[in-house]
Amino acid sequence: MGKEKGGFLTPKAIANRIKAKGLQKLRWYCQMCQKQCRDENGFKCHMMSESHQRQLLLFAENPDEYVDTFSKDFRDGYLELLRRRFGTKRVQCNIVYQEYISERDHTHMNSTQWETLTDFVKWIGKEGLCEVDYTEKGWFVKYIDRDPETIRKLEQNKVKERMDMDDNERMAKLIQEQVERGAKAEKNLKESEYTELKRENEDEKGVHKNSPCSQILVVVKTNLKRFI
Repeated sequence: MGKEKGGFLTPKAIANRIKAKGLQKLRWYCQMCQKQCRDENGFKCHMMSESHQRQLLLFAENPDEYVDTFSKDFRDGYLELLRRRFGTKRVQCNIVYQEYISERDHTHMNSTQWETLTDFVKWIGKEGLCEVDYTEKGWFVKYIDRDPETIRKLEQNKVKERMDMDDNERMAKLIQEQVERGAKAEKNLKESEYTELKRENEDEKGVHKNSPCSQILVVVKTNLKRFI
């Protein structure tokens, strides 16, 4: 009687799944076959396998196509994580990279056209996909959102801000005009104030020089002088 085949819930199968869970060393990963080996011995066995040799033959026929495909997958995955996780915030590029490679089935950088993360960051900055800058703490990236819906919302916000600014400017202009009118009215009021009437001779109080009463007073004063 032959040996019974192990099932999905056997201790060995459970142990294998526990070992396979999580990240393994990058040098033991084959991007062409998308296979992660647990140790160096397993990786050597995979390299000598027939399936791996077939994949190498396919790669040799058109290496540029495969490298471009892997590069595109890595770029799209990195930028998608940057957009979804951080939005348009400025963040250190290595923080994004560490979160990206925490995904077990991510595309490894050693299979792309970029040798280092710095080369990749410089490239996405040159292509206008992100805003990049270098500081003492390293390279920082900021995602540029070119989604039509996002651009439309930004334009609507700009229009609203301009309208609010115009309303504020009109209100400030109206207040300034009211202040200027008030100052002008106060100035005119001061200029139109009446002064006290002053007379040189108290005897002529209330009598106009050319009136009949003033002429009678002159005649009376003349006659009085004759008698004196």
